[in-house]
Parts: sequence; C-alpha cells; structure tokens
Amino acid sequence: MGTDLLSTPFHPALEEGAQNAIRVCLNVQPDERVALITDRDCLGIGAALAAEIARVAESFEAIVLEDVAKRPVNYLPPEVESALERARVSIFAALAQPGELAMRRAFTGIVAAKAMRHAHMVGITERIMQEGMRADFLEIARLTEWVRSRAVKAKEITCKTPAGTDLRATFDSRLKWIPTPGIISPEKWGNLPGGETFTCPGRVDGVFVVDGVLGDWLAPKYGDIRETPLTITIENSRIVDTKCDHKEALEDFRAYTSTDENSNRVGEYALGTNTSITGLIGNMLQDEKIPGIHIAFGHPYSRYTGADWKSSTHIDVVGRDFDIWFDGKPIMAKGRYLTNGDL
Repeated sequence: MGTDLLSTPFHPALEEGAQNAIRVCLNVQPDERVALITDRDCLGIGAALAAEIARVAESFEAIVLEDVAKRPVNYLPPEVESALERARVSIFAALAQPGELAMRRAFTGIVAAKAMRHAHMVGITERIMQEGMRADFLEIARLTEWVRSRAVKAKEITCKTPAGTDLRATFDSRLKWIPTPGIISPEKWGNLPGGETFTCPGRVDGVFVVDGVLGDWLAPKYGDIRETPLTITIENSRIVDTKCDHKEALEDFRAYTSTDENSNRVGEYALGTNTSITGLIGNMLQDEKIPGIHIAFGHPYSRYTGADWKSSTHIDVVGRDFDIWFDGKPIMAKGRYLTNGDL
C-alpha cells in the first residue's frame, strides 16, 4: 500500500512555501490534474504540497519513490511515467542520490515533450521551504528579466571574487539566455525555489573557486565547502586542473567530470537572482539562486539553449561575493546587483 500524503503530518511553517509553490509559481487551476513525486526524506514537504494541491485542484496523484522503486533508481519507474502522462502540472520534491540523474532526465524529458508546468525541487529541505520558497517571486521575475535583457547584449562577462575566482566568458548570439525566476510556464520547467537566468556559453577561460557548494549528490555529501574550497582552472571551456585540500571531495568531483567526453566542459553559465537568499547553506537547490555567478560542467540543456552537444552529466558549482562586469560595465559589486532603481 502506498503512502497517503494527505494523512501525513507536517510542520505548519511549511505552509507558506507550499502555497507559493502551488498558487504563485505553478499557478495550479481547479481543472488541472497534478502529479506530485516525493520521497521518504521529504515526506513532510510532500505532505504540505499535497495539502495545498488538494485545496486548489480537483484531482492529483502523489507517489513516494520508495513505494514504487528501490533507491537509488536509475530508470523512470512506470508508475511515475504513467502519473506524468495523466497530468498537466507536476512536482518532483525529493533528495538527490548517486546515479539518479538518468531517472530525473527521463522525467524532465516527458515534462518538456508535453509542455507541462513542472517544479523541480531536487534537494528540497524544510529550511529551504522556510527561506527561498518564501520569496516574492513576482519581484524576482522583474529582476531576472532586468539581468537577462542585459546579458543577451553582452559579448563578454567577467567576474571576480575575494576567494580568487577570475573568469572570462564570451557568448554565441545563436544560443539563448533562459529565464527561470520561479514563475513556471509550459515553455520551460523550473527549479523551485527559482531565481536565475542561464545560457550555454561560447567560451570560458580562467579560474573558478568553489567556496560555496558542489552540485548533484555531492551537495548533500559535502555541504558548504568554504573552509576547503575547490579551485578549477578552465581553458577553452574545459577543466584543465583542479585543486582542493579535501581529497575525497576532489576525487569525487574529478570522477564526476570524467564520466564522458563532455563532462568536463562548461555547459551552463548562470546568474542567480533570488534576492531573498542572503547566505549559502550548503544546498545547491537554493544556493545556486543567490545573486552571483554559477557555472555547471556537462549537459548544456540543449533543448532550451540551442547548444549542439550533450553530456550524460551535469554538475553545478557555486562561489561567494561576486563582482561582475558586462562588457566592462559593472553589474554587481560584492554580491549586490547595481540596478540603480531602474527595475
């Protein structure tokens, strides 16, 4: 017998974040069917989301991953696939486990093919529900568009941090900048909490110091790595050197970025825009949305950016306290956007 999320207790502090997810970010309508996928680690969050869905939608289906498959699962369980085929809106709220990227990519492949509104909440925690998910996503959408509208015109973006990041990126005008502010549309599923705009860069060179957090399953394993930062040297968008005093983290990162021929290639260049996030917590789902630059090695989200290559992996890396310039013009200083009130 499957888990009944509607009878599962949850902390009242999760209600506001759940309301934001269902009513604002996904804008669920009464006549829409919703598919909610969660796991044992996130039962309270799943229960809060289920309760809010039940208040809005006439029909929904909730699945706890461990009820239909043994974790980690590297394929899309038939029960999940069937639920997606019947739904118009979907949510994936679960923790990441090693080897599950293929399952999640199959999941989002269906979402994209059906043009569903989908909230991807991989790594969601109760803390994130009470922080990043309480943001004013309409305000974040305005800032995201302000950043995106300037990024699309930039031929070169440079950035530096106190930890030693010194990176130069150039861009191909044929590749799109995609906004994911947390207001989710059928055109592009989005992470929640939202707040970023990204593209696949033309070329990246320099040094990126990860004094924040590593992506995918390395995030829950290592958390905030400020005390043992990872230094990545990049030439022509490829990793050419990595250094870190935390030997196990270094080995895991090197192994991850050696999976296939493009696992060490910069596939994503992004600017975080969620101004409700004021500090890193060691969780990629929220931390990558903090105002600043984050990049990812591997899959370039080709379907959306227009990139003509692919990878079986995708790992984000986040740093702290960026200064950023678009074609030599300052756009951020010490982690704060220089909007001058012109949003």
